Amino acid sequence: MTTDATQRIAYQGEPGSNSHLVCKQHYPDWEAVACASFEDVFAAVESKDAALAMIPIDNSIAGRVADIHHFLPTSGLHIIAEHFLRIRFHLLGVPGSSLDTITTVHSHVHALGQCRRLIRDHDLEPIISGDTAGAAREIAEANDVTQAAIAPPLAAEIYGLNVLAPDVEDEEHNTTRFVVLSAELIEAAPDNGPVVTSFIFNVRNLPAALYKALGGFATNGVNMTKLESYMVGGHFSATQFLAEVDGHPADPRLARALEELAFFTTDVKILGVYPADPFRAE
Repeated sequence: MTTDATQRIAYQGEPGSNSHLVCKQHYPDWEAVACASFEDVFAAVESKDAALAMIPIDNSIAGRVADIHHFLPTSGLHIIAEHFLRIRFHLLGVPGSSLDTITTVHSHVHALGQCRRLIRDHDLEPIISGDTAGAAREIAEANDVTQAAIAPPLAAEIYGLNVLAPDVEDEEHNTTRFVVLSAELIEAAPDNGPVVTSFIFNVRNLPAALYKALGGFATNGVNMTKLESYMVGGHFSATQFLAEVDGHPADPRLARALEELAFFTTDVKILGVYPADPFRAE
């Protein structure tokens, strides 16, 4: 790894996005590297152009970020941390614009869907952009007082836009969970605070296969916080699961549960053992 890459963290989106914001919050001394796609983010770490990647994995309103779960199993990268970000969206406009001059609002489709009340109350025409921060950049370039963007607060600072209305999201609990990925497996120490273990496994498409596979977690008192299923290679004969549990594999209870899981499944792979974000306890 080059010296420069050790202080670089890659994220998907444009400068000013929520992914950029969470990078700045938790890695303030690192260079945040914008990437056009999730594939580019993974490639940056795999090629050692960046040491880490910051990836959104779940949103409290929109649900899972589907593409990520398909990239993770084959990426060879490991989850080493998680961070929760309370999503805040501002309505942004160019200098000279106001709520009275704007007629259209640009943003990512999910952001538009999470700010329906504002759009309805001001009778705005929603226009889909590929990225929230990208929408802010686009209206800054257009310099049109009839256009506005819904974007994170950081985008206003970066693109020189005015805040026409702050915190316009419909739900105050709008929160995104991000995970930090590394080419190196860095496991949290056992007995040093709450830990999350993420792993994937496959089960055959047989009656009670999943029930038997998960029985060990129940009998050993292990709390499972996530279980999501995916088809493997487009086939219906086997199913892959992404699971997350509270605890460290060094804990005897979780060790026994994972041992029983392996007996009833194939391709069990630990993706990460990392400290639980304090947000989980709130």
